Amino acid sequence: MSAPPPAGTRRVAAVDVHRQISEILRSWGLDEDAAAVTAEAMTHTDLSGIDSHGISMFVSYERLFHSGHLNPRARPTVLRESPVTALVDAQHGFGHPAAAEAMRIAIDKATRAGLGAVSVVNSHHFGAAGFYAAKAAAAGLLGLVTTSARTTAVVPTGGAEPRLSTNPLAFAAPARRHEPFLLDMATSTVAINKIKVYDLADRPLPQGWFVDPAGEPVTDAGTALRAAWEGLGGGLTPLGGPGTTGGGHKGYGLSLMVEILSSALSGGTASATREQGSPDNIGHFCLAIDPGAFRDAGDVLDSVDQIIDAQHATRTADGAEVLVAGEPESRARAERAAHGIPLPASLRTRLREICARTGAPYVLPEG
Repeated sequence: MSAPPPAGTRRVAAVDVHRQISEILRSWGLDEDAAAVTAEAMTHTDLSGIDSHGISMFVSYERLFHSGHLNPRARPTVLRESPVTALVDAQHGFGHPAAAEAMRIAIDKATRAGLGAVSVVNSHHFGAAGFYAAKAAAAGLLGLVTTSARTTAVVPTGGAEPRLSTNPLAFAAPARRHEPFLLDMATSTVAINKIKVYDLADRPLPQGWFVDPAGEPVTDAGTALRAAWEGLGGGLTPLGGPGTTGGGHKGYGLSLMVEILSSALSGGTASATREQGSPDNIGHFCLAIDPGAFRDAGDVLDSVDQIIDAQHATRTADGAEVLVAGEPESRARAERAAHGIPLPASLRTRLREICARTGAPYVLPEG
């Protein structure tokens, strides 16, 4: 059972959330097309129930904007290119426009040659990786997206200090009868921005999400956020938790895989080598695969349907429902499109303060 919403939570229509995001981005100097792509990505993420990567990101984006490292006028530029690969320079802008352009290029190359792989360098946070992988599925392709991240907050297995970021990955595959399969996950037990959501809601963290420098669990979300953002020691655990008993070494290995694909391949800065106060230089990786390059594309779609059908047919435990990745988010989009996106009072207050500081109009409904 999900936790009840924090006191003062209000449902806000997606159109109002999108407008508020757009107003803040424009006040920071983003060109209209870059603001549109970023607002689309952030609103879609909130609609999908991923509250950690939508409009609440302005809590940390404001710090990024004032750091002097963000170039609001950035235009993604192709540095190197082959028939199936490309390297895109994000020019130190927001990651959303750069990643969207990278996936567009990857889709175009996969449509022509069967495969398209595009790396991005000199970028910033791009929101939810699944937003870009889903673009491949919408084009009838398989999509894989990985990214490094700014905050070095994940403790490697056997370590006592953070050396990795949350290093998320997303994979999407289209089906004929079903919604696309869409896996979007951090390689840490939880994304750092999920800690932020718990802090905004004034809720304690589950044990095992975050540990202090001695390896003891931290359950106060505000304490965990300060430790992560200010480098005070301790950090998030790898997917599977601390140690090897729960499989934490597997999450640690996946995190390094994502770091290599995202940072080493593009020339981005690896988490462990990023110096305090230096530009983020986040790297992204986008891969698109045409199923028709391997067998009849329709047969691949049918196979994906069969795989999903087999999961749905599983005998359930205690009345639970067996879903596959992407289905909870699809349901959330339908529910939130009808009833609005829940925004806690604490977040609305912070957004109002951000608007006051930047000169953007506050357009969310009052009350």
